[in-house]
Formats: sequence, structure tokens, C-alpha cells
Amino acid sequence: MAGFLDAFGGGGWGPIATPTLLSSGRMEPRKIIGTVDTSEFVVAVCASVGFLFGLSFAEVPWTIVGALFVGGLIAAPVAAYIVRILPTRIMGTAVGGFILVVNANTFFSAIGLSTGIATVAYILLVAVWIAALVFAIGARRQDQEEAEGQPV
Repeated sequence: MAGFLDAFGGGGWGPIATPTLLSSGRMEPRKIIGTVDTSEFVVAVCASVGFLFGLSFAEVPWTIVGALFVGGLIAAPVAAYIVRILPTRIMGTAVGGFILVVNANTFFSAIGLSTGIATVAYILLVAVWIAALVFAIGARRQDQEEAEGQPV
């Protein structure tokens, strides 16, 4: 499904594949994210080669390409560190909420919400996300307390 959305809609591989694989619970989050990122890289390289053959090199906005490249170089080690230290439940809640919040304006515009209603809906969405994060952190603490109380 993620590959189809990526090819058909121009994106969606990571946001679809990562939560789907995380929800299965069969792999460690760092391995899932590493696998998805690696596959995204291979797909992006192949797609870029195809586009470069289809376009002339003069039409490529190299400053934007360079900025994306530098941003990726900076973000990749930060993401790897965060994935290593953040518990799965909290990370899943944070990433899922972030995706919803980032895309909310596009969704609200697509369904034709007025600015006032969209603002209220956006505030509610952020409030629900914060509540979900608080719940995930509390559940993680409770799991840790229960694990500490059990004999080894």
C-alpha cells in the first residue's frame, strides 16, 4: 500500500509503512525505521534517475536539491538517536500526532472549512494529541513500575 501511494500520489511511503510495521509489534522500532528509510532512499534514487533522464539538467533547481540533501544529512543522525532512546508507544503517539497536525490545514482546506472552524478544529486536534502523549507517557511509567515490582 505504501509503495502504491508513493507512486500514485507522490509520497506516503514512510508515513504509511512505518506505523503499519510498528503496529505489528514483530520488530524493534529502530529496525523498522531503518528498513523504511533505506527502502525510501533506494526508491528516491531510482525515481530521481528516471526524472533526470526525462528532464534536462538545466531545469533542476539545484539550490533546493542541495537544501534537501543538507537537511537530510542533519536530520538522519538526530532521528536515529531519538528512535534509540524513545519508547515505542510514546514514539508512535508523537509521530502519528505530528503527521495529523502537519497535514490538518491541507485536509481542512480540501473539505472547505472556514478559517474560524478550521482554527477551532486545529486547536482540538492539538489538544487531543497532547492528551494522547500524556496518556502514552503515563502508560509507559505504569508499565515500568509493574516491571520493577515483579520478581526476576
